[in-house]
Amino acid sequence: MPTIPDTPEKKPPQEKRPLSWPHISLLFFLYFSQGLPFGFQATALPIYLRKEGVSLTAIGFTGLLALPWMIKPLFAPFVDRYYSKRFGRRRSWIVPMQSGLLLSALFASMIIDHTPITVLLISIFTMNFFSAIQDIAVDGLAVDLLSEKELGLGNAAQVIGYKAGMVVSGGLLVFLTSRIGWQGMFTTMTLLILCPLLSVLLFREPSTPERFHRETPHFREILSQGLSIFKGAHACWLLLFIATYKTGELMIDVMFKPFLVDAGFTPSAIGLWVGTYGMAASIAGSFTGGVLSKRYAILSMLGLSLGVRAIPLGFEYMLSLSTPSAAQVIGVTLLEHFAGGMLTTLMFAFMMAQVNRSIGATHYTILAAVEVMGKSPGAWMAGPLAELFGYSAVFLTGVGLSLLPLPILFKLRRKERKRMTGF
Repeated sequence: MPTIPDTPEKKPPQEKRPLSWPHISLLFFLYFSQGLPFGFQATALPIYLRKEGVSLTAIGFTGLLALPWMIKPLFAPFVDRYYSKRFGRRRSWIVPMQSGLLLSALFASMIIDHTPITVLLISIFTMNFFSAIQDIAVDGLAVDLLSEKELGLGNAAQVIGYKAGMVVSGGLLVFLTSRIGWQGMFTTMTLLILCPLLSVLLFREPSTPERFHRETPHFREILSQGLSIFKGAHACWLLLFIATYKTGELMIDVMFKPFLVDAGFTPSAIGLWVGTYGMAASIAGSFTGGVLSKRYAILSMLGLSLGVRAIPLGFEYMLSLSTPSAAQVIGVTLLEHFAGGMLTTLMFAFMMAQVNRSIGATHYTILAAVEVMGKSPGAWMAGPLAELFGYSAVFLTGVGLSLLPLPILFKLRRKERKRMTGF
């Protein structure tokens, strides 16, 4: 099934219970726990490594710790196919993965002050693994629970929850490390992961509609339907758009924290400005994106948000041309994170609207993996480019790459308009 079909597809009636705020809350806290390890990796780890004298090239390649998020499609068919009906289609995976995440965070808290950096990196990789596999099941749960009209609200809960976790681990806890230390930081993360685990254990998952079993009785069928997402000209343009919309932004983001360290700002200040203020602005942007996706045509809003996002990225380039002040850093950080949060929520709502709900976890996971794999080269290239040409060259390149998805989006809109109208 192409992601944007050439002919309208008649969808089966949705068999759902009415969405309740407890469901939204559960999704929020599950995504929150998944954001904790990545928040540390994205914000705290570059600061920590740069203070330890690690090279920019090595810092750039720490993005490989997110490898589990790239290979999620390899596991997604198993998540859709194998589960206990008695325990719940999605809970069968969420509970063990959340438990593994909790144990790996607990292990990190016990070894962080007594082992070399390599062990810390392995711990973060392990946490990412459990988070990524759990994310497949949680995305599937969201697809199972949300109607099309509720996708904006559901994806706002997804992005806001995930980024709230990043705020805590990459901002507030980094700011508090001067008092509680790195061990105290991971201990706190462990306690925060425990709360969603208890919630999902108490959650009664709606029974799986029988039509899901009839449509996907075999693992081979799930895999075949999942791979069909790559078929057709429309799907090619869609996948290219998803793969490129964040590349330039990530290229700048991964070097912005080391740039601030080299500019003389303290880790506590950077954690507060970027990890806390910035993520709070990102959450506000995500909420705005959720509202826009509900009220207006989502492709139009994606185009608007891409244009808005390029403005603060250009400001970050301008900051790199001289020594910035604290006020300048805070202002640009707020603008950039707000625009990025709005764009991310709009994109995720758009992606979720394309999936076949009978294998929602597999289809959405493939799109999410394309998104991660597409933007990751921006992070990998950033370090070597910064070593060779400096921060300004990296930031300017990132601004240019952030504008490339616009013509791809216009192509998508023309094809979609032609499909709907025949002209």
